[in-house]
Amino acid sequence: MKPEFIRNIAIIAHVDHGKTTMVDGLLKQSHTFRNNQAEMSQDLIMDSGDQEHERGITITAKQTSVYHGDYKINIIDTPGHADFSGEVERTLNMADGVLLIVDAQEGPMPQTKFVLSKALELGLKPVVVINKIDKPARRIDEVENELADLFLELATDDSQLHYPTYYAIGRDGKAWSEIPNDPTAQADLAPIFNAIINDIPAPDVDESGALQLLVTSLQHDSFLGKYSIGRVSRGAAKKGQAVSLINRSGEEISARIDKLFSYRGLSREEISEACAGDIVAITGIADAKIGDTIADKSNPEALPAIDIEAPTIRMYLGPNTSPMKGKEGEFTTSRQIGDRLQKELETNVSLRVEENGIGFTVSGRGELHLSVLIEAMRREGYEFEVGRPQVVTIEKDGVELEPMEELFIEVGSEFVGVVSQELGVRRAEMKGQESLSSGDVRMSYMLPTRALIGLRNILLTATRGTVIMNSLPHGYQPAGARLVKVRNGVLIAFEAGTTTPYALQAAEDRGELLVGPGIEVYAGMIVGIYNRHEDLEINVCKAKHLTNMRSKSSDGTVQLTPYTQFSLEQCIDFLEDDELLEVTPKNLRLRKRYLDPNERKRAAKI
Repeated sequence: MKPEFIRNIAIIAHVDHGKTTMVDGLLKQSHTFRNNQAEMSQDLIMDSGDQEHERGITITAKQTSVYHGDYKINIIDTPGHADFSGEVERTLNMADGVLLIVDAQEGPMPQTKFVLSKALELGLKPVVVINKIDKPARRIDEVENELADLFLELATDDSQLHYPTYYAIGRDGKAWSEIPNDPTAQADLAPIFNAIINDIPAPDVDESGALQLLVTSLQHDSFLGKYSIGRVSRGAAKKGQAVSLINRSGEEISARIDKLFSYRGLSREEISEACAGDIVAITGIADAKIGDTIADKSNPEALPAIDIEAPTIRMYLGPNTSPMKGKEGEFTTSRQIGDRLQKELETNVSLRVEENGIGFTVSGRGELHLSVLIEAMRREGYEFEVGRPQVVTIEKDGVELEPMEELFIEVGSEFVGVVSQELGVRRAEMKGQESLSSGDVRMSYMLPTRALIGLRNILLTATRGTVIMNSLPHGYQPAGARLVKVRNGVLIAFEAGTTTPYALQAAEDRGELLVGPGIEVYAGMIVGIYNRHEDLEINVCKAKHLTNMRSKSSDGTVQLTPYTQFSLEQCIDFLEDDELLEVTPKNLRLRKRYLDPNERKRAAKI
């Protein structure tokens, strides 16, 4: 296939604006699947991971291809959450244009701004799709004006200000080149297919030169091993071809292309040769890493490496040291955990790992980025402990700088006061506030990244789960003063044993319980939230003494208030500096770093 018949596009948008649903429609309407295939009745086909289905978000970028007439369209579905922006940054290198999908009600959101800025910096041709135009609260004219302002702010040259706009209901597989009078009328995605072919340029590549391919993604299987995925930037890739792998340090490693695959729908199909401009997967190059160049053996020239923004959050991750260590996990040693983290580094380009004693310091782009890794390791049978998230600071001209975030909040007008109060405690600076047509209020703040730790859960509780929060990195500034502790103290198990209803009933008067009856605990484990600011040791394993005297009150069944069960993200947000989270395939346990009360007192004085 000639490069002029290839189109490489990335689909970018804010979370939940309809990227993956649009890809579903393109796959189905291009007749990629037979009518009786299961995919024809599925939604979110590209979200293949368990966590992606459960969380309802795209975590890793994925490639697929469809055919429309004589044209092959390579589609890259990218994540919409800022924590996975490293996935966006690396995969945009394979595209020549982008479909920017925007919700007809919400309009451009923080992540819309981030991904669009990256696309325009790379000189990619944008095509705008205003999606979900059937929403009752749609505001298409306002959204178009907001998009025009956004392009004016981000464009790197005048040509980027002239972009085509289409209108769609992605869920129904409908699109129009103009706003339809009747969105319920019969329609399909033909306008989007035509936009991709006519508005997105063909790859600008050199067909006659020597092979060059930048490794943009890696995949593995147990049969053929490692797949190196990228776009052929120059020349042609051929099965059995002798190549040189050029790593980031410039070192050349001799290799050979074992098998060559192109994409069709969700599957790979083996081919003998791939032309310049096509996206392919190559096997046989075991040493390949993301950012390396695969080049012709006779003319090995490296392509510019992918530049990924630095991590902003780090946390300790090491082998479990609690009294219950080794009881619930299959992989528990420091070596096993280290091997798993090294494997993750191959594909997770935003992650950084450093050895820290028997454990490791893991750095990423946000709490969600790290919690997805922790949950994945937990499901694979790993047992370990993690510490409180900390910000990653940098030093410039002898001054310590900390990362800043631009925070956007949408909330009902009745909750504006409680949100403003909480952000005031965290030294956030308000940048703007506006009332929306829906009756909600949108506020923007500038605050240190460390002030975001634990904020989401507090605001969700304070606003009865209605708050919408989004943040974007916003450079660095000199590190500020330490934030005051905003969380209450904790109830700490006094001794090891099994919790009893009798003891828990007494503990309820002291605060909010995090464990129920019949749970095995150990000394130093956190079992509740104290209703004061200091910590309190408490016996939750005490049994009622049996006597032959009846008490005045009822000796019937103890009635306990249902205890609070934290999710993984809530546990991580909850941690203070002197606390750890024990993570096993079966349980999450909050604990003090020092289990012995005397050691805790000594550490508090230092």
